[in-house]
Amino acid sequence: MGYLNNTVVTVDAILTDVGRQLLAQQNGQFRITQFSLADDEIDYTLYNPNHPSGSAYYGQAIENMPLLEAFPQATQTMKYKLTTLPRGTAKLPIINLNTAAIIIPQGGTYNLTPETLNYTGGNTVESSGYSATISDVRLFSTFQGVGVQSADVTALNLTNQTTTLGTSISRTVVGTTINMVATTVNQLFGTATQLQATLTVVGRDSGARLTVPVTVKKV
Repeated sequence: MGYLNNTVVTVDAILTDVGRQLLAQQNGQFRITQFSLADDEIDYTLYNPNHPSGSAYYGQAIENMPLLEAFPQATQTMKYKLTTLPRGTAKLPIINLNTAAIIIPQGGTYNLTPETLNYTGGNTVESSGYSATISDVRLFSTFQGVGVQSADVTALNLTNQTTTLGTSISRTVVGTTINMVATTVNQLFGTATQLQATLTVVGRDSGARLTVPVTVKKV
């Protein structure tokens, strides 16, 4: 990873790990249908309305910040996506999972149905669903998104059903409900009594984002 020269306009576009997997399959599933914008590098606290040189310099520190070079790990980039909310919105939408932490016994099932608060005039389940990213998919024998019927979501969910061969990798699925079944593989625990990861849920319409800890307990 490096920094880009922000004295010129630069577009640095690369494929994420998932995009590379789809392209490598050469089966027609690699189709770019959407894009997102984000401002991960920007620290808005640097905006200075008291700058002695006047209003033209209020955002000078922000404009001079270095821009990060693109990198392929989707869970570590574009965390703060730009969204368009209805005019007059007074509250930012937030994700509600009805839990601050997910704890599942080994072999246990957990069905997660996210809800978005303060969106489209109230609380709702987003029509485009939610993307859910588990930081270590080894913890689950099933990690599946259901409830959203579209070609791009189906392709993403099918691609991410690939079984990991003992390697700690993340996995992203999309749905209005996320179904999880904790692993039954005892060797994965070693001498530990529990395994931990994080689950990040993002509203695909609102851009709201929430990360909660996930614990699988050995039984």
